[in-house]
Amino acid sequence: MSHPASGWLILDKPRGMGSTQAVGAVKRVLRQGGHAKTKVGHGGTLDPLAEGVLPIALGEATKLAGRMLDSDKIYAFTIQFGEETDTLDTEGEVVRTSDRRPPMAAVAAVLDHFTGEIEQVPPKYSALMIDGKRAYDLARAGEEVEMKTRRVTVHDLRPFREPVDDTGEVEPLPASSFATTLGRPDPYDPQAPLELADSVTLVAHVSKGTYIRSLARDIAHALGTVGHVTYLRRIKAGPFREEQAISLDTLEEIAKGAPLEHLFLPLEAGLDDIPVLPLDPTSAQAVRQGRVLSELSQPDGLHFAKLGAVPIALMEIEGGTARVVRGFNLPDVAE
Repeated sequence: MSHPASGWLILDKPRGMGSTQAVGAVKRVLRQGGHAKTKVGHGGTLDPLAEGVLPIALGEATKLAGRMLDSDKIYAFTIQFGEETDTLDTEGEVVRTSDRRPPMAAVAAVLDHFTGEIEQVPPKYSALMIDGKRAYDLARAGEEVEMKTRRVTVHDLRPFREPVDDTGEVEPLPASSFATTLGRPDPYDPQAPLELADSVTLVAHVSKGTYIRSLARDIAHALGTVGHVTYLRRIKAGPFREEQAISLDTLEEIAKGAPLEHLFLPLEAGLDDIPVLPLDPTSAQAVRQGRVLSELSQPDGLHFAKLGAVPIALMEIEGGTARVVRGFNLPDVAE
C-alpha cells in the first residue's frame, strides 16, 4: 500500500482501559498489519470504567475527530441505589448512604424530568480543566474542586430492555409500559405492593458534554435516595453503532493472519448527516488549492465535497459561495 490508510475503525473499548491506551493498542495492531505510517486519533473519550463504542480515526479521518467529539451519544447504564461514591462510579469511596429504595413506577415517572435541556454539575472526578489542571487530578490531591453547572440536552431517556431477538438489537422499553408492567407485580391489582428497585438500567441519548455519572446521581436524588453507576456502555457515538464495533481481542486475532483493510469504514462514514457537493475535476482542483467556489445553487450550511467517490473537503456554503473548512489529501484513484 503506497499511501497510509484513511477511514474509521470502530473499537468496542474494554472496561478498565483508558481511551489513550486503547488508541495505543490499535496503533500496535496497525503496525503489525503493515500500517505503521497511519496517523491515529479517537473521536470522544470514554472513562476507563466505561465500555463500548470508541471511534478510532485513521489518516485523513483524524481531521474529523473534532466533529465526532461534538456529536450525540447513546449510553446504557445501571444505577445502583443506596450508596453514592465520590467518583459517582464503582471506583470511589462511599460518601453517602440511604436505606430508601424507590418504587419502579417512581423511577419511570421521574425520567421525564431529566429529558430535554437540563442543568448538570459535572463529577469532580472528570477530565474537565480547572485553572489549567484536570479536575480529577485536583480531586485526587485532596483539593476542594468547585464544578460549575452546565446546560446539556438529554434527547431521550428510558428503561433498557434486553435484546428481544437473535439480531442483538436492544429495544428500549417505553416508559409507560415500564411503569405499568414493572411497577407492580400485578398491574391489574391496585392493592398489590409496589416493587422496590435496588438498581435500574436505563438508555440515554445525550448531547456532547453530558455526564452520565452526574445524571445517575441526580436521578437518585430526585427519587429521595442516593446512587452510583455500576455499569456504563456507549452503544452509539455520532453515526457509529455498537454493531459496527470490533473488540481489541478480535482485532489482534485478525491482524495475525489477515489484512485489516476490510475492517476500516470509509472516511465519509463519519459524515453521513452532511449533504454531498459533487465536484468536477476542475472545481476539485480549485478546492484542493484552497480556492472558493461561487454561484452554487446549494443551500447554506456544511457540505461534503466529493470528486466521484473521492472525498475532497468539508465546505461551508453561504449565499452560493463555498469555502473550505477542512481539506482531505486523498488520491483520486483507489489503489
